Amino acid sequence: MRYSQYFIPTVKETPSDAEVVSHQLMLRAGMIRKLASGIYNYLPLGLRAIRKVENIVREEMNRAGAIEILMPAVQPAELWQESERWEQYGRELLRFRDRKDAEFCMGPTHEEVVTDLVRREVKSYRQLPLNLYQIQGKFRDEIRPRFGLMRGREFIMKDAYSFDVNEAAADLSYDKMYRAYRRIFERCGLRFRAVEADTGSIGGSWSHEFMVLAESGEDAIVSCGSCEYAANVEKAEARGPAAAVHAEPRRLELGATPHTRSIGGGSPLPGVQPSAMVKSLVLIADNEPVVALLRGDHELNEIKLKNLLGCAVLEMAGDEIVTRVTDAPVGFAGPVGLKVRIVADLAVQGMRNFVTGGNAGDLHLKNVNMERDFTVSRFADIRNVVHGDPCPRCDSGALEMWRGIEVGHVFKLGTKYSKALHATYLDAEGKEQTIFMGCYGIGIGRTVAACIEQNNDANGIIFPIPIAPFQCIVSALNVKDDAVRAAAEDIYFRLIEEGIEVLLDDRDERPGFKFKDADLIGIPLRIVVGGKNLAEGKVELKHRRSGEVELLAPDEAVAKVKGMVAEALAQ
Repeated sequence: MRYSQYFIPTVKETPSDAEVVSHQLMLRAGMIRKLASGIYNYLPLGLRAIRKVENIVREEMNRAGAIEILMPAVQPAELWQESERWEQYGRELLRFRDRKDAEFCMGPTHEEVVTDLVRREVKSYRQLPLNLYQIQGKFRDEIRPRFGLMRGREFIMKDAYSFDVNEAAADLSYDKMYRAYRRIFERCGLRFRAVEADTGSIGGSWSHEFMVLAESGEDAIVSCGSCEYAANVEKAEARGPAAAVHAEPRRLELGATPHTRSIGGGSPLPGVQPSAMVKSLVLIADNEPVVALLRGDHELNEIKLKNLLGCAVLEMAGDEIVTRVTDAPVGFAGPVGLKVRIVADLAVQGMRNFVTGGNAGDLHLKNVNMERDFTVSRFADIRNVVHGDPCPRCDSGALEMWRGIEVGHVFKLGTKYSKALHATYLDAEGKEQTIFMGCYGIGIGRTVAACIEQNNDANGIIFPIPIAPFQCIVSALNVKDDAVRAAAEDIYFRLIEEGIEVLLDDRDERPGFKFKDADLIGIPLRIVVGGKNLAEGKVELKHRRSGEVELLAPDEAVAKVKGMVAEALAQ
């Protein structure tokens, strides 16, 4: 590929509507161009990087025994109505009617379609296990698309679906996909964590998210420094206290706190730390009030509480309901005297003589104790973990906090969709059984964007070799110099013969202009051919990531590039 004949429309200025680094750099590097809100054209460099990720995904999926198919992007409403997701999915599902007035949607995911396919074709246990996957464009009508390919409306995704005879077999399929995903992101050259996660709207019993570590990540994740435990903050487990505090219950006292409406506003009483307080949060669970108790320095995890209660809708109560439940102004809620269900976090279980709201304006209670002063319906882990919390899996580790970008998600679906769509098989005794399912997704374009979020500097993108649009760029500094041009051409063709994906910058531009473009588009290795070095039989090999520069003979430079590429691709 010759730069002068290729389509790489780089720009020097950062686009005003690009908020995150990957969006800015993909636009500046001429990788994508916006067509409409959340919808992009993939230009040659962007498409090459996407195809690299696709190829790695395809190779690892095939190696794991999955079989590639391609399903329609347009899906009939009937299937979504069978699974009861037609209304449940919300406005992100783009619905429309055809000329015959039949309802359809643009598929954001394909659980219904693939389950329908399998229920029509699979009849016997002898046809299982089965794992089908596709790489396809999808559409989700995001309310506020942003961040370029990180949160677009139209996107390229790999989605796979496993079908098994029972839960034990489904666990084996899940494990195969989990290990395949680890290999995929390792081969892409990314730093990532596989974290336990909530199943969300997809449903199922268990899931892991694959998070690329980046400061700009939307998701908070935790991992243990001593073992392999990692989880999304929504899912991360918090250990209860090692033992209860041994202290004699003191006499209950009222304390006047006219200037502090809540523990969140600071300590309501002088000398009392937030960890010695219990805050009372009033929520509405399926139209019923419930009070959650947490230590004063902890935050509620609403997903944990929602899963614990088994409710469809959980939300913080409005001021009117809080006042009705507590008989007090907002900010002074406490558990003493309440006549509603009370759920307490595990960290509260061992507390003694703590401070709570007094259920009266400008008052807090001191020396509150459970059982004597109020009763808890249930103790459970309902808080967000914090940095330094003990690991829930091992005895020696502590949790560390990270920011992550979700690029992949694997789910144990169980029988959620197979039951709804009646996907069954006949077992060895001829009895009808429900198929067990799993689903596994990777955002292809999102992986490229996440890679850029993790790999960049002030000058532009720093692609890992395995997913770089080109592995090497050869820059001829003065194309009007016959010797320089001939040497650059010779190196270019020799690299091609060695199987290296190389871009020849043969433009008649100033060296600084070429260097800035090369840094911006992020090609990992750069061979610079200039008249001065060439006169001494040398060319310059620059490593984009480290900035290291080596002066080598042309033969040595070609061999070095070949070796580095081979090493990177062998990971």
